[in-house]
Amino acid sequence: MFSSFLVSLLVSFPPCFPPYFPPPLFLPSLFPSLCGHCKKLAPEFDRAATRLKGNVRLAKVDCTTHSETCGRFGVSGYPTLKIFRYGRDSAPYDGPRTAEGIYQYMKKQTGPDSVLLRTKEDLQAFVNNYDASIVGVFSGADGSRLAEFLNAAGLLREQFRFAHSTDLQLAEDHGIHSECVLLFRPPRLSNTFEDSLVVFKDYLTIGSLRRFIRDHIYGLCPHMTLENRDRLRVRDLLTAYYDLDYHHNVRGSNYWRNRVMKVASKYGGRGLTYSVANKKDFLSELEDDFGLGTSDGGELPFVTIRTRLGHKYTMREEFTRDGQSLERFLDDYFAGRLKRYVKSEPVPERNTADVKMVVAESFDDVVNDPDKDVLIQFYSPSCPHCKKLEPVYRELAHTVTPLFLSKRCELGKLLISFLLYFYLTLGREPCLPCRLLLFSLATKQEVTWPCPLT
Repeated sequence: MFSSFLVSLLVSFPPCFPPYFPPPLFLPSLFPSLCGHCKKLAPEFDRAATRLKGNVRLAKVDCTTHSETCGRFGVSGYPTLKIFRYGRDSAPYDGPRTAEGIYQYMKKQTGPDSVLLRTKEDLQAFVNNYDASIVGVFSGADGSRLAEFLNAAGLLREQFRFAHSTDLQLAEDHGIHSECVLLFRPPRLSNTFEDSLVVFKDYLTIGSLRRFIRDHIYGLCPHMTLENRDRLRVRDLLTAYYDLDYHHNVRGSNYWRNRVMKVASKYGGRGLTYSVANKKDFLSELEDDFGLGTSDGGELPFVTIRTRLGHKYTMREEFTRDGQSLERFLDDYFAGRLKRYVKSEPVPERNTADVKMVVAESFDDVVNDPDKDVLIQFYSPSCPHCKKLEPVYRELAHTVTPLFLSKRCELGKLLISFLLYFYLTLGREPCLPCRLLLFSLATKQEVTWPCPLT
């Protein structure tokens, strides 16, 4: 049953989609009724629709019933969300899939791409916001720099807040007397370690403005959320998790952030970025990815590092208020003394069979040993194909002595090697890449898997 604030579209007749009288902003979800991801999105979508009532119209289209309509808009994956402006397909929806994320994303889509500021009071009210603000200050309404700024705002409005003024006097209190772009970091994140205002005076293009925002929007230690985490994790990232709440306790939230920033300022330029986050938002991730439970850290922050390559480290020492424990953790990290966290079953005490058991903890020691050639099978204990392959794999391990075969048992991973199954069980000749995999394992090069058989 759709929420009462959702439009149930009857799209059997083409004129009904988009509607005859299109709203300024319209977000339909196009999905098949049996899609698991769509069912997961549905309650979040409904809650967002309730909050957006009167501002953005949300709707659902069942692609099982209305396949022609979904095909007309190029829907190939589900669920697909598209943004329509006044009845025209404006852009794909690339935002978060939570109710809060959808709400915040679509609220940014309402109104103009860039807000026109006429007075200093307008400027102050605009930048006094929970999020960062980008403000262009120009000498007139007809200049090319303003036009380029507005084009950039149209492309980036879903991520950032834009405003502009054609009166240079609006920014004179900030020492600005010529055309430029001002980036105001959120007042809640104000600190003594960096400026709250950054000025862009270079040649203005969409690309140069995008790079400027990317490099300065987050500052030394941003607040990581479920919505921005993917953008922050494109770099090696240290995060301090604690009871952070910038809506109700700004001072308390900044207490630990300031201590992280004090230490971070000593390690600048070494390729590591820093952030803080509310641990309640990331409990399941912390447990699955770092082995940290709700009792870890108590009221003190616990700290992790996640590199862009996926390597994970945890600070086991208690976070001290003077920052010394964090400095020791960083010294060990940069010196290469930290042991990566790997979710793993225990290493087998006895491992003398022809087929060696490899777990995540022993993977590098066994599989990446430069003195051994290894053929490894990734399997799941519940996989019927894996069970059928088991005796064949053991027989091959016993027979083919030049090869050191192993298998890795890690629940949740399901990558079954069909090569040996086809080659030994069905008697089919493997293709060239498979033969190279079998007889050139010493190169240690990864091969696309499974590969097509001739």
